[in-house]
Amino acid sequence: MGWLEALILGIIQGLTEFLPVSSSGHLEIGKQLLGVEATDDLLFTVVVHGATVLSTLVVFRHEILKLLKGLFRFEMNAETVYVFKLLLSMVPILIVGVFFKDRVEALFGNGLLIVGCMLLLTALLLTLANYLGSGKRDISFRDALVIGLAQSVAVLPGLSRSGTTIATGLLLGNKKEAVAQFSFLMVLIPILGENALELASGELSASSIPLTSLLTGFFSAFISGWLACRFMLRIVKGKKLVYFAIYCFIVGILAIIF
Repeated sequence: MGWLEALILGIIQGLTEFLPVSSSGHLEIGKQLLGVEATDDLLFTVVVHGATVLSTLVVFRHEILKLLKGLFRFEMNAETVYVFKLLLSMVPILIVGVFFKDRVEALFGNGLLIVGCMLLLTALLLTLANYLGSGKRDISFRDALVIGLAQSVAVLPGLSRSGTTIATGLLLGNKKEAVAQFSFLMVLIPILGENALELASGELSASSIPLTSLLTGFFSAFISGWLACRFMLRIVKGKKLVYFAIYCFIVGILAIIF
């Protein structure tokens, strides 16, 4: 993988991790268009995912610091309750990731056909959320669990994680700003956990990806992820998810055709 391919894939990862258009689906499309073999990009995938986590930490640094301060008061305050909701939302993806991920990948695969179909489903969810999803409720424990279940389903390539979780939260009647923040924070630990498992597997030592390509991918994913995260927070506040629904519909149809 050269630096140019790393730059393009890093930008794709950073943008699509937060924009509701599926990072896994676009990475699969990008790999096939650029001719990058899936067996060669495990280390690269870990690096760019780490970059998007870092960009999330930067964007929400004040909110995260506030949550940590409240949590380490060791009392049942608003921050502690919020952290418990985040942890509850992570349970479904933990179960799926540990026990069913390999079965899901074996059953559905990673080809463009499944990516296209899931992009169409993403388009449907975004359309419903755009026109039907509005409310003033804070996220409850029940909502956190349902949003977590939605995230676990989004392991399918082409089904946007952020799009699925944000759409689910909006359709449950939660506040737009609260749903967007919750969606981005709830994925931090699962991504870090997945990266830790990849590192512990020992399969990364045989990677032949140049250091320049890794650094290029990291910084391009970080910068594009930072921009996309801030942009998405503004998008959710307005009823503009339908534009992403149209995009996912077009790309989904093209993926199915080709």
